[in-house]
Amino acid sequence: MQTILAYIAAALAEIAGCFAFWAWLKSGKSVLWVIPGIVSLIVFAWLLTRVDAAFAGRAYAAYGGVYIAASIFWLWVVERAVPDRWDLTGMVICLLGAGIILFAPR
Repeated sequence: MQTILAYIAAALAEIAGCFAFWAWLKSGKSVLWVIPGIVSLIVFAWLLTRVDAAFAGRAYAAYGGVYIAASIFWLWVVERAVPDRWDLTGMVICLLGAGIILFAPR
């Protein structure tokens, strides 16, 4: 459960950090948006080290599915664009893959 929470928090931190740069560079917001963006990306990197995995590559691979799901959530809640069936289908497939990577017996 701690791993899943770390992944979810990391995904939100990464998306928020990247969105801050997007807002500055693509939406004409102040360069000051970069400051919380950098802090958020540092938090993201730290949170990924909290994941219970023996290898960084496996932790990052499994995180990819969670990141995709969080991105669809961000699209819906923050950007107010309703995900379509293809967004949701792709998200489910990615989460299944992440679950296989993370929870497969080894």
